[in-house]
Amino acid sequence: MHIIPAIDLIDGKCVRLTQGDYNQKTIYNEDPLAVAREFEAAGLSRLHVVDLDGARGGGIVNHKVLEKIASGTSLHIDWGGGMKSDEDLRIAFEAGAAQVTGGTIAVKQPEVFLGWLERFGAERIILGTDVHGDKIAVSGWEEASDRELFEFLADYVSRGVRYTICTDVSKDGLLQGTARELYARIRREQPDVQLIASGGVATTDDLDALAKLDCFGVIVGKAIYEGRVSLGELSEY
Repeated sequence: MHIIPAIDLIDGKCVRLTQGDYNQKTIYNEDPLAVAREFEAAGLSRLHVVDLDGARGGGIVNHKVLEKIASGTSLHIDWGGGMKSDEDLRIAFEAGAAQVTGGTIAVKQPEVFLGWLERFGAERIILGTDVHGDKIAVSGWEEASDRELFEFLADYVSRGVRYTICTDVSKDGLLQGTARELYARIRREQPDVQLIASGGVATTDDLDALAKLDCFGVIVGKAIYEGRVSLGELSEY
């Protein structure tokens, strides 16, 4: 299981939100590249970066930060947040993203998302399945859709999706544990999809439980920044 540390960006700074609430924002570091280098120095090889300005506004915003991290480290970066056009995708890939996540676009403009899958391949495009209750959440989690998670995921897996990042919004940023039952059901119903769990990791026990579910990866954010898990502990995975 890949341990994937997270960097969330607002105004080019490394921040964390609680349950996706932009009014509950904590700035942890004004230099995301320095944070990324710490992750790399600890032996981690992947990085999850979310452009929260882009997620809220629609369209890539913090691509210059992506460029700095990609050129200043050798990390495999998956990038998401407000990706809504072919131009956004081009900018992200040219700035150094190895993979790009589309969530809102997959709900609101499925033909665009499917076009990305066809042109760039399933190894480079990740389906974002952010869920609130049993419905897909969109637009930086500020809006609910009418799409039910398991139907939505099954539909896209049948169309070629290989990777999904699934975040239970109710768990995110609370440091109270992950949505294990949700992820267990995804593994049962869609065993061929590479599941990246996100939201709620508080201890290494959470990581052990997700590893037992055979998740492809787990995103760890606030637990790192709040000192709940150390980079040394993460590197052991």
